Amino acid sequence: MNACLFLSFKNIGHVSASERSGLERLLCAVPRLCKALIYTPANAQHPYIEEGSPPGLVLQLYFPNLLDLEAGLSRDGHLQALNARSEFPTLASADIAEQSMLVRSFDVPEPGSHKSGEIRCSYLVSYEGEADDLMAWLSHYLESHTRCVAMLPGVRELEVYTRIDWVSGSPWRKVKYMLRNKVTFDNAVAFEAALGSPVRKIVRADVSAFPPYSGPTQHIAMSTHLVNL
Repeated sequence: MNACLFLSFKNIGHVSASERSGLERLLCAVPRLCKALIYTPANAQHPYIEEGSPPGLVLQLYFPNLLDLEAGLSRDGHLQALNARSEFPTLASADIAEQSMLVRSFDVPEPGSHKSGEIRCSYLVSYEGEADDLMAWLSHYLESHTRCVAMLPGVRELEVYTRIDWVSGSPWRKVKYMLRNKVTFDNAVAFEAALGSPVRKIVRADVSAFPPYSGPTQHIAMSTHLVNL
C-alpha cells in the first residue's frame, strides 16, 4: 500500500445512515482498494482547535500503487459515483478536496492492529504551504520529527504522506499539501493523555528546529472507522 487518496468533505450536512451504508458499499466495490478509513470529527481536546473547524468527513483510501489509485479516479472509475446526488445527496453537495500521496510507515514502540468496525482516534496534521528548502525540510521531518512523535505514549500507528503528481478525472478541487501525517491512538482518552504527557515538549522542541517554511498547518482529531472491505 504505497499510495493513498485523501478526500476531504467540507460544508457538509448530516450524512444519513442509509447514505453512510451506501458509501461503505461503494468502497467495497472499488477495484484494488486494499484499505479504507472513514474519519469524522472526534470529541477530543487538543491545543490547536483555534485553527478552524475540521472537515465533516474525510476518506483515506489505500491502493497498492498509483496506477490502481488513478483507475479509481478516472472518468469511468468507481469513485465517480460519489458525485451522484440521487445516491449521495449530502456527500455530492459538499466542498470536496482531493490529494493523492505517497505512504510512509514508521515503527512505534507499541503498535496495535485496527479491526474492521472498531473506532479509534487519529490526529491528522497537514502542512499546506511550502518550505524554503524542501529537501532539508523533508529530511528533518522524516529523520528527526518522526522519532519524536513515535515516543508519544499510546501511539498505535504513525504514517507520513508526501505529495506526488497524479491524474484524476474527478471534478473535485485538487490540493497539493507539502506533507501530511497521521498518529493513531486507541481512543480519545489515550490521545488526550499523549498530548498531555512530557513527550509533547520534546515534539514541540523539534518543531522549533524545522527548517524555514510558510503557509498554514492544521491539526485535527478524528474518530477513525476502518471499513470491512
